[in-house]
Amino acid sequence: MMAKVDTIVVVGVGARTPLGFDASSSAAAVRAGISAIQDHPYMIDRFGERMKVTRDIGIDVDLRGVDRAVDIAASPALDALRPFLESGATAAVTLILSTGEPRPGQPDSFAAQVDSRLRKHLGQHIVLEGGGSTAGGHAGGLLAIYHACKSLRDGSAKFCLAGGVDTYLEPETLEWLDENEQLHSDTTTYGFCPGEAAGFALLTTLGVARAHGLRPLLEIVGTSIASEENRIKTETVVLGEGLGAAFRFLFQDAPIDKVDRIICDMNGERYRGNEYGFAVIRNPSRFKDAAAFETPADCWGDVGAASGLLFVSLITEAEARGYQPGPLSLIWASSENGARAGVLLGGPRRAG
Repeated sequence: MMAKVDTIVVVGVGARTPLGFDASSSAAAVRAGISAIQDHPYMIDRFGERMKVTRDIGIDVDLRGVDRAVDIAASPALDALRPFLESGATAAVTLILSTGEPRPGQPDSFAAQVDSRLRKHLGQHIVLEGGGSTAGGHAGGLLAIYHACKSLRDGSAKFCLAGGVDTYLEPETLEWLDENEQLHSDTTTYGFCPGEAAGFALLTTLGVARAHGLRPLLEIVGTSIASEENRIKTETVVLGEGLGAAFRFLFQDAPIDKVDRIICDMNGERYRGNEYGFAVIRNPSRFKDAAAFETPADCWGDVGAASGLLFVSLITEAEARGYQPGPLSLIWASSENGARAGVLLGGPRRAG
């Protein structure tokens, strides 16, 4: 069955991670199970050991704040835009960007500053119009996709560049994670390895893609957002209500196919594993194998708001190279602030 012209499709992706400076090299490293986890050059944890992190070796370890985030985001943003630029399209692009949540080492204005600087950089190549930024945390990249799809559906945008960029390598941020016992170490086995990365996806409708000669890489089958009240680092018990609701909203409008592939932002923290387990119980018979989920944080570390867009690039690469296990993929992420988001992705043959 032919897809509708208003089907939302991915026509460009970009990724930069501690495993590679583009989508293909990063995906190949994850597929091979290569880990970028290493000792920080000089940051010491409360046990006197060097902190275990992942970092972008192409950027000076002493570059910090907004400058560091923009340097990480610039090349993958342009990579995602490359098919658009090569097509000769002149339409304006709406940028929707997410960063990590406000935290020590990252002020409330951080997202807006990164957004402003990145727009200035991209504005040398394209016309940017509308959109905005949010400090969305882990679910931020998927929230950007959600709002991009909304803009495309209501006609307020023709092309949307959804992006997520995050870096935990600010010394004040690392010390805060250490104080909260969230850093993975020989002593704190349920902590995570903080990292940094950026991911982007250029979205449009199938009709617009065809009109501009752009090849669909993936179809956005559905998007959803929800909220979890029993958040991590609180005196509550998580029962997967928020994530379970996000899954339910996704599956309500989805095709009857079961999910073939699951990629998520689980990072070693016990809370996230418990949450997913309960969310699956709340949505029975929707997964071919709910236990066969993938956790790229094992390879490139916890990359926060970049996670969701990087998952898109992993599936894009799998589709392009013929190792995607089936046509329907679920990607999901959970923010410490309670935001939950999921996206169902279909292969390009669905949008043929």
